Amino acid sequence: MSGSLWLKPPAATPPLPAPPRPRRRPTAPAPDGTAPDTPSPDGGSPVGTAPDPLDELADRLDDFVAAAVHPDEVAALLESDGMTDDHIRLSYGRNDSFALAEDLYARVERRHPAPAPTGPAAPAASAEGLAACLLRGLLFALPGLAHVLAGPLLAGQPGRYGLPAGTVPLLAGAVTGWTWNQVLSHRAHTWLGLGDRPAAARALLTGAPAGALAGTAAALAAATGGEGPAVVFAAGQALYLAAATVLLVLGRERALLTALLPLLGALPALRWDLPDPLRAALPALSLAAAVLAAARALRPGTARGAAGRGGPPLADSVPYGLFGLGSGLLVLHTGLGTTLAAGAGTVVALTLSMGPAEWLLHRFRRGSLTRLRTLTTARAFRRAATGTLVLCLGAYLTVLLLLALAAAPLGPGDPRPDPARLLTLLLVGTVLWLGLLLQSFGAVLGAAAVCLLAAAAQTLDPAAGALAAGGAAAALAVLSRVLLVRPTAHRP
Repeated sequence: MSGSLWLKPPAATPPLPAPPRPRRRPTAPAPDGTAPDTPSPDGGSPVGTAPDPLDELADRLDDFVAAAVHPDEVAALLESDGMTDDHIRLSYGRNDSFALAEDLYARVERRHPAPAPTGPAAPAASAEGLAACLLRGLLFALPGLAHVLAGPLLAGQPGRYGLPAGTVPLLAGAVTGWTWNQVLSHRAHTWLGLGDRPAAARALLTGAPAGALAGTAAALAAATGGEGPAVVFAAGQALYLAAATVLLVLGRERALLTALLPLLGALPALRWDLPDPLRAALPALSLAAAVLAAARALRPGTARGAAGRGGPPLADSVPYGLFGLGSGLLVLHTGLGTTLAAGAGTVVALTLSMGPAEWLLHRFRRGSLTRLRTLTTARAFRRAATGTLVLCLGAYLTVLLLLALAAAPLGPGDPRPDPARLLTLLLVGTVLWLGLLLQSFGAVLGAAAVCLLAAAAQTLDPAAGALAAGGAAAALAVLSRVLLVRPTAHRP
């Protein structure tokens, strides 16, 4: 059972309470120098004039315009409301949405909700979020202990491409599972975002078994004679990935952790030989517990009427699967750069780092929203968002480096880390973190394309690992800098 690199997208930011609305800026004097029209006694339109449609629009969009840091934000809202240039010219006398947005932006006084409190409760909430993300990182890594237990059971003649016996079907099943479960988790999260938990459970109830069958079929198709035990293990791996996806999407991390506890029996196997029945029983027990926990979590999906209305288009979920495919292949190439055993520390470091990576993704989003509420110009926001992006990425790479140094002794021979392997690992870590960041903001298609191109380059020429990862990291850094420093990308 292999750890999945699936990562839950950050939850939507709850709406902030609206502050008291101050009066709009005073109306400027008329061009001839006379005072503006006086209001009527009942507070309505000025005496002797028709209501100004621009005033009515400003009143309707007051809260949004007051919190905007650039007129382009207002223009984007107008266009999303379906206002065409013809309509704007006829109704408001402006040439286009940008001219109208500039007038609205100048007419409404800037005001931003106060930043979130930073008292004693704020660090506690941050620590709680960090603990949850670290738990998820542990959940990604623990299934790797099943390979430690089952390794002697899968031993046989040397496999293809210089890899141990059974490696190819195991990898085929794992990559298929990563790809399928990325698509499935996106569809289920879309239902959860709509507030329809039974529909999300129904989507998982349909998609998870299909994903387990797809992973098993891929392993079976990639197997050759004598790799039957590896196919059986790959089937269990596919079933586990399906169950883990269900539990992670539905927020049942503690249930999944409980199901994985039997795998801790692999720790003695790192030093002593264990009986074969025990080696087989511990992963089987953990798998059965995970499947039962997932089945219990899916009971709302069996209710009549669940997922009764149209769901998200399948085309919207496909890019998430492509990103899962590309990132999964990059991780496999990084772990198999020399031999399977030599890459063990690399894979452990990457899987454990997914917990801190998720916390830093949330940290970037929270920091950007805070800057959005406190800064008043687009230039200042771009500068602050760039700094936050660099700090969060640097923090993730620091954690990844420390984990790699700690995991280096897991490999055979000299426990000192190889500088070339460390460089490739950090470049792949940059690709993963920036790709996940772009995915969380909906820019998944670009991230998927870059990851797939890098994975294809490594597949064609395994020696080009650092070069392919470096090119992908540079491309995603540019894409993140272009897309994520815009204020409109961070509107709640």
